[in-house]
Amino acid sequence: MKRWRTLASPEGDNKEITASFGELVGGLLLRRGITDMKSAEAFFGCGSLSDPMELRDMDRAVEIIRAALDEGSKITVFGDYDCDGVTSTAMLCGYLEAMGAEVDFYIPDRSEGYGLNLEAAGKILDGGTELIITVDNGISAFEEAKYITDRGAKLIITDHHQPSEELPVCGACVDPHRADDISAFKDLCGAGVVLKLLCALEEDEEFILEQYSDLAAVGTIGDVVPLKGENRFIVQRGLENIRNSQNMGLDKLIRAAGVAPESASASQLAFSVCPRLNAAGRIAQKGAEKAAELLTTESPDVASRLSEELSLLNSSRRQTENDILSEINEQVSQNPQILNRRVIMVAGEGWQHGVIGLAASRLTDRYGKPALVIGIEGGSAVGSARSIDGFNMYKMLSGCSEPLTKFGGHPMAGGFSLPAERIEEFRQLVDGYCLKNYPKMPEDCLCADMEISLGGLTLENAELLERLEPFGEGNRRPLFLIRGCTVASKQALSGGKYTCFYAEQEGIKLKVLSFSHPFESFYPNVGDRLDIIASAEINEYKGNRSVELKMKDFRFPDFSEDKFFAANRVYEEISRGEGCDSRLIPRVIPQDRTELMKIYDLVKRCGGAVSAEDMVLRGCGINYCMLRITLDAFAEAGMIELSPAAQSAVIKPSAGKKDLFGDGLLFRLKKELEEKTTV
Repeated sequence: MKRWRTLASPEGDNKEITASFGELVGGLLLRRGITDMKSAEAFFGCGSLSDPMELRDMDRAVEIIRAALDEGSKITVFGDYDCDGVTSTAMLCGYLEAMGAEVDFYIPDRSEGYGLNLEAAGKILDGGTELIITVDNGISAFEEAKYITDRGAKLIITDHHQPSEELPVCGACVDPHRADDISAFKDLCGAGVVLKLLCALEEDEEFILEQYSDLAAVGTIGDVVPLKGENRFIVQRGLENIRNSQNMGLDKLIRAAGVAPESASASQLAFSVCPRLNAAGRIAQKGAEKAAELLTTESPDVASRLSEELSLLNSSRRQTENDILSEINEQVSQNPQILNRRVIMVAGEGWQHGVIGLAASRLTDRYGKPALVIGIEGGSAVGSARSIDGFNMYKMLSGCSEPLTKFGGHPMAGGFSLPAERIEEFRQLVDGYCLKNYPKMPEDCLCADMEISLGGLTLENAELLERLEPFGEGNRRPLFLIRGCTVASKQALSGGKYTCFYAEQEGIKLKVLSFSHPFESFYPNVGDRLDIIASAEINEYKGNRSVELKMKDFRFPDFSEDKFFAANRVYEEISRGEGCDSRLIPRVIPQDRTELMKIYDLVKRCGGAVSAEDMVLRGCGINYCMLRITLDAFAEAGMIELSPAAQSAVIKPSAGKKDLFGDGLLFRLKKELEEKTTV
């Protein structure tokens, strides 16, 4: 369950925006903080890159590279194993090779860790390299930079990560986040920094964009940097180039992902192409090198073979992720209290380090809580963390860092390592930190941009929304709240895997698709009124264009979010042994058999396929905390089969009557709460 909220329109006179862009697009811009024509022009009007020479040390980097080209020095590009690092590597290697350089690349395996390392640097220099250029890494490689310099080689660092106060000693350090950098745009990814390096070397922006904006766009989308300003321009140009891409490997990969290059969107690249490039580095040893080879090859046979290999690796990544999630589900089945903690933490032997971050994201999305997933190998453990708005993951790791040997991250995600024997100690520190700093945890939210009627989502308006593309981080596809529409009809899609229904409001009907609600569990009936949050997109079929909605969530109009989240918080506090306000006891623990039978009959009517959340959503009129506690009591007494987080409840054949008030959970809980109360 996510709390719904809608962006507020700013106060004041903003008629110029709506007059220029219309009520719909103008209203969206206003709600996203674009409140004057200057900021609107900055959003829509970026038609070129800013001067690359504004980046600190860019002049020195250009000078060193040109000298290496003139002298025939061997150059090694040192990349990273993710999508941004691979595309950055391919761009710079491709350009230097075209300039006649003796160039190769090195991308570390995940087992080597992120960024430059001494062993790799030694191998590269022993191979005769005279200039190392990092892409998408290097800003924290102090020891490695000194080693390279002491060996008599040159080092150029190009990076986009946050630097410390000191910088590594090197020939040039190009990073827009340097404190002394005066460049206009700071949110470039590694591929964006490399693109500007190539512009500086070539002194012909248009030529570089024609040759490399497709790879730069994929890196920008894959690194999830904000699609604003120059990033927006890079992706727009890149998508244009992808339609007639000169990069054979990228074209093969896009087609292997089931995407038509001539109509590829940023969203399609994000969900189909970027994961294939990331999967190579997550799953296979030196897999990222295969991805870089794919993006630099000129052989059709090699491109076909490698694109197929990357697709297979992506399938393997999905299977590995699902295997980890299955093991997590088993742990949760054995210990449901894992889900009642303020932060979910799970650990397992052999969980692949390249995939645990994806598993953490899935847990956070599924349960609406911060999640930490830890993979154990021998005596060492590596963890990945994902968060929700309002909970600062980096601060939490900092506050619980005593057992950690290494950690890093930002408010929404982080990574860490620790000795395996200290995992339980770390878990207790996390629980204590959260109790102290987040006695009331933030709630996961689904945010609509604006409220609108079905009549406002015309084909003309949907076409106007396309002006906001490309959609991605910092410029997500708009979501609309539509209240009180009626389910006119419904049907199953893909054998019941998905749901399609027609929503009607004041004579207007629109098709609604839900890819997160299987038809069997989509319980609203024809004639029911719903509030929904959905995006509006254009569907083209046999030359006809129409608006269809893609639903994110739905509610019945009389559902009370405040009551639900308050009751859920109390249930989790009770389940953790923290007690509750004694005045709440009659509202959260059944007082007589009538209340028990009401809940038992509800479970019976639902037939087992409905979660406790959905029971409340259906308007059963039962306090959610009381419902969960009663379901737990039924399960303990052997009356129902209850899944973790009460995702399903199935009646079991019962032998004889059960006195749930005489002993068992309800008896113990009532006594405990009366003895341990908070007022």
